[in-house]
Amino acid sequence: MPSAKDKRIYFFAPGKTEGCAAQKDLLGGKGANLCDMTRAGLPVPPGFVITTQACADYHKRGQRLPPGLMDEVRDALARLEKATRKRFGDPARPLLLSVRSGAAVSMPGMMDTILNLGLNDAVTAGLAKLTGNRRFALDCYQRLISMFGEVVMGIGRDAFDVGPDQLDEDQLAQVVDHYKQVYHDRTGRDWPQEPFAQLEAAIGAVFRSWNAPRAVRYRQINSIEKLAGTAVTVQAMVFGNAGDDCATGVAFTRNPSTGKNELYGEFLVNAQGEDIVAGLRTPLPIAEMKHALPRMYRQLRSLKGVLETRYRDMQDIEFTVEHGKLYLLQTRTGKRTAAAAVKIAVDMVREGLIDRKTAIGRVDAAQMAQLCRPRFDPAAVKIPIATGLPASPGPAVGRIAFMADEAERRAKAGEKIILVRVETDTNDIGGMHAAAGILTASGGMTSHAAVEARAMGKPCVVGAGMLAINAKMRRLTVGGRTFGPDDWLSIDGSTGDVFAGQVPVVQTRPTGGMRTFLGWSRPSPPQGTMPRSSRRKSNS
Repeated sequence: MPSAKDKRIYFFAPGKTEGCAAQKDLLGGKGANLCDMTRAGLPVPPGFVITTQACADYHKRGQRLPPGLMDEVRDALARLEKATRKRFGDPARPLLLSVRSGAAVSMPGMMDTILNLGLNDAVTAGLAKLTGNRRFALDCYQRLISMFGEVVMGIGRDAFDVGPDQLDEDQLAQVVDHYKQVYHDRTGRDWPQEPFAQLEAAIGAVFRSWNAPRAVRYRQINSIEKLAGTAVTVQAMVFGNAGDDCATGVAFTRNPSTGKNELYGEFLVNAQGEDIVAGLRTPLPIAEMKHALPRMYRQLRSLKGVLETRYRDMQDIEFTVEHGKLYLLQTRTGKRTAAAAVKIAVDMVREGLIDRKTAIGRVDAAQMAQLCRPRFDPAAVKIPIATGLPASPGPAVGRIAFMADEAERRAKAGEKIILVRVETDTNDIGGMHAAAGILTASGGMTSHAAVEARAMGKPCVVGAGMLAINAKMRRLTVGGRTFGPDDWLSIDGSTGDVFAGQVPVVQTRPTGGMRTFLGWSRPSPPQGTMPRSSRRKSNS
């Protein structure tokens, strides 16, 4: 048994939680908050966290797992089996796992995640029998093979190109066989049937993703290069893709674009979380959940206040509904636009959640500058060629780039660029940072493109489904018109409109919210009265 100083795994389950919210440097933000939420009695699936120090040791040892770590993982797994009354690798009572990254500072989507880990041929058959839902079991299996193949073995995502959305169970069985053949052809190995071998490989892959080019670039862009590494959270799976009484979603406790105090986000019925985050399907606004899953919506709204009171900031939540039961998979401080940052800071002071000193510290100089961003000239004649979701406010004008590396190269040469993608992924982070604006054909308000654009202060329009984008041919088609790399686009992240050509922009003055924040101006006097300073001027 390791000493407290050498402890590398922290378990969390009701009444048996070892970590706490103050241990973000050691457990990562995700792991520390999961421990804290469990302590608070919130509905969190149990699991355990492998520390950031173990990640640092992994890299010091030349990307080899530290001695004895997997023995400790076995012990933690046995505790998890006891807590869930399921067994890892047992077809009769299958425990499946999610394996997720999580640094001390949030790096959304930059490192790797694997879901449904522990499935093999026998466990998939057992899960189908146990649930009476063979399609569900096969859907989970094909997701695991493709995720594991991409994350652990480095197989390109394009190799797993068969979409599962409209397939019946027999077709999904064919997809599983196809994916196993792809795995064998690309790696020279059979799909691993031993669940613990899957887990060991997944932990190593998440540690390895800490130094993936996209993650390194993200840390450079955000000046967080001194972090020790990523923790690994291993958690019992709950399933949003097991039927029409199941769902997955991302929610913010306030609107991350405007700062309005409202539950904001998106969800999908009968789906898993990666479907939303990766922009693979365009989700529904969270308000629609009150009709599809009313009891879960009410519970989520009640948790909004609980989380803000506990963490004293706007929260970004990932959740799953499994057969009518709500689970929280994550909470973290939500990324927001500059305008939202100011409004949230001011409102939370007025609500008594934070003091003024804390509020001022939450809005940096770069965000204050963003509040003076220009807007499209309202007098200009402009007819949109497409409309999507207004994911991050402001105007952007530039020539089209269809690939992230092209966007970086051309921006460095002095061009204004609009990065145009079917959807962005974590490998696009450098191009997103270099571009003046981002436009995607799919995805929603909580997709990778939307979240990162808001954090960067980049105008962004997502989910413009009328766009036909062929990145290989470097061609965008919409409304019978075709655009290429030499063509200009203008996008309005405040309205979701997309325009051909260069729409003129005009400068704006600081908003009332910014003046209030800078001066902490007093509330307006009651109607019919005059401020003292005005009365003095009138009498002079």
